[in-house]
Amino acid sequence: MKDILILAIESSCDETAAAVLKNGREVLSNVVLSQIEKHKLFGGVVPEIASRMHIEEIDSTVDKALKEANITMDDVDAVAVTSAPGLIGSLLVGVNYAKSLCFVHNKPLVPVHHLRGHVASNYIAFKDLEPPFICLIASGGHSHIVKVKSYTDFEIIGKTRDDAAGEAFDKVARAMGMSYPGGVSIDKCAKLGDKNAYKLPKPHLDTKYDFSFSGLKTAVLNTLNNASQKGEEVNKNDLCASFQNTVCEILTDKLFLAAEDFNFKKVVVAGGVSANSGLRDMLKNKADKLGFELFFPPLSLCGDNAAMIGSQGYYEFLSGVRAPLSLNAYATMSIENLNWQK
Repeated sequence: MKDILILAIESSCDETAAAVLKNGREVLSNVVLSQIEKHKLFGGVVPEIASRMHIEEIDSTVDKALKEANITMDDVDAVAVTSAPGLIGSLLVGVNYAKSLCFVHNKPLVPVHHLRGHVASNYIAFKDLEPPFICLIASGGHSHIVKVKSYTDFEIIGKTRDDAAGEAFDKVARAMGMSYPGGVSIDKCAKLGDKNAYKLPKPHLDTKYDFSFSGLKTAVLNTLNNASQKGEEVNKNDLCASFQNTVCEILTDKLFLAAEDFNFKKVVVAGGVSANSGLRDMLKNKADKLGFELFFPPLSLCGDNAAMIGSQGYYEFLSGVRAPLSLNAYATMSIENLNWQK
């Protein structure tokens, strides 16, 4: 069987990335240009700045990915690009660049859902991992529990009602005066604190598998405000440890509850929050205790990157997914039933 080479492009937020994947699992190149230092000045991602930086860097990033893979566009079988969800201006840069490449070089265009890409990061890390399995996707904008029935068939069984886990991390970190990205800052401080120092609430929802982090975030902000009004000092390491532990307990408990209820023995974790050391430790301990197989990607593949888009793009390509050169980008789109023509 002929090897299939996918050139992948990712520009959904604040990383300009390009990669070349062989047969969906072998990474020939993976170039990621981060904008974090620029956005740190503003305490978070500024969409207009992100879009402009993508425009400035995307051509050189793709060129570098092709050179590192030691191929040319003639060798590429298809171009995969993140088309949803994300910052619309950022997405449009990647989508339009991919469309241009496909037009000039007469290559198939394969649209990829960003969250499906995060799931696929595990296919790169674990060569023998195959669906079906249950997956927690936790990132700055999303917190989902998903049945992955096949490489291209997904069913959401739980999701956040308000803030995503990563969003809560960023907002709490900002309130504490920590630098962006907040999840990294909180993780560092949490290692120095007492997780039992502050009693923080967990939401009680009418569905077993959904998440809500808004009330937890508000409880931390109230703790900070009350201490400030009374002229008291807050032990930030303890508060970070307590907050992080509570988030991790919520994510871990609901994930394994769903795994047990739906009779899955393979449990997969993906997304930027999967890099959190507290979450990884808690998930591993619970998986070992309950006898589940647990998979999460290496730290290098937890954040946004194009290798994961290339991996998912390969499976979308095999399933016959193609997009016309009129393909648009979409700020929101469900992971389940994709409609690139809407």
